[in-house]
Amino acid sequence: MAQVSKRGVRAWMLADWAGQPFHTLCITFVFAPYFVEFGLGGGDQAQATWGYMTGTAALIVAVLAPILGAMADVSGPRKPWIAGLSALHVLAVAALWLGAPGMDDPTIVLLAFALALITTELAFIFLNAMLPDLGSESEIGRISGSAWAMGYLGGLVSLILVLGLMASDPETGLTMLGIAPILGLDPAMGEGSRAAGPFSAIWYTVFIIPLFLFTPDVKRKPVAVSARRGLQELARMIGQLPKRPSLMTFLLSSMLYRDALAALYAFAGIYAAGVLGIGIIELGAFGILANVTGALGAWVGGRFDSRLGPKPVVVFCTASLALFSLTLTLTTATSFAGVDLGPDSGVPTLVFFGLGALIGAAGGALQASSRSLMVRQASDPAVMTQSFGLYGLAGKATAFLGLFLIGFVTDVTSSQRLGVTPVVGLFVLGLVLLIWVRPKGDMSRA
Repeated sequence: MAQVSKRGVRAWMLADWAGQPFHTLCITFVFAPYFVEFGLGGGDQAQATWGYMTGTAALIVAVLAPILGAMADVSGPRKPWIAGLSALHVLAVAALWLGAPGMDDPTIVLLAFALALITTELAFIFLNAMLPDLGSESEIGRISGSAWAMGYLGGLVSLILVLGLMASDPETGLTMLGIAPILGLDPAMGEGSRAAGPFSAIWYTVFIIPLFLFTPDVKRKPVAVSARRGLQELARMIGQLPKRPSLMTFLLSSMLYRDALAALYAFAGIYAAGVLGIGIIELGAFGILANVTGALGAWVGGRFDSRLGPKPVVVFCTASLALFSLTLTLTTATSFAGVDLGPDSGVPTLVFFGLGALIGAAGGALQASSRSLMVRQASDPAVMTQSFGLYGLAGKATAFLGLFLIGFVTDVTSSQRLGVTPVVGLFVLGLVLLIWVRPKGDMSRA
């Protein structure tokens, strides 16, 4: 494939900018904490319901990701798949506006959120598979890290806009800027938080367009696309995994640590609201901080990736996240690590903000370098999309388990705090498996 122009590379990187507001606004900091607290009624049962819903969506991704990746490798181009999935994603995210407080039947919103999750995860399988065509091996880490940093910046800008102009404190009715929400949004009906859905949909639509205009795609192959052919290719590739131990171990490791990170992101805002009693404005400030450190972490991690290779970055970040998530589970509104601090102490909130900054930085670097490490493990450009389909499967195979476990443990313990403890074990197991991952993949074996 001909060398991709700088404009084409930047257009691909802009896809992370386009997709991040859904994760920042809807999954972590605005819509999910609002809807679990007010749409589902709050408390441990609401958290459990959210865990079961997101877990089901992740299970569907786990089934579809490798199949679609294999089908795309049979046909060639990735853009048609990205376009179709993006259209469904935009419609589903816009439908989150329907999530009014105290809904008699929240099913439509739960289904819309699940569809939004499924389509964004599947679309990014095809986007990630375009990465190896954008530069040389020495450039991939920098491109991936810079793209992830751009995504965090997109999340940061969108979060500032929504918190400053739309989402408001339920008690005062004012936004973070101290003004009434624009467009006549009603604080009593949670319309500022609900607007995060349509806002994210519009943002995605605008900023995904350059990808289709400027980033080249692989040519269509003269082979008919069929689910049967895709499944045959998938079965063949899975059957060959034992012959590629480094790739297989990396897929298992990333399956665990990326799923832990996704679960941590999905429930951080819910944990803050339900366990620590943090309001929308404080939570927004926390989100801004986490996005700033996430962008910085992805950028710095990309530089270390290019200098040292991706594996040292992945190992360091996974170990750090295991420690940070453990510390989070020891923090309540009135205590830290079992020490009673009293109801008026600001220490738990400060600890939470500090952990948010560190988790953001480590998470940004981990995700960018994991994508870079996968390119080295896959090694064969002819089946790169299929390989990223397996990568998507690995990233989601226990995502449903991790999210289901959060729902289940929350149910059993009747505790939102204890409900998030499964993420600690997932990080540790992923870290252990990294021992057997070769930095340059199986091709580097003597």
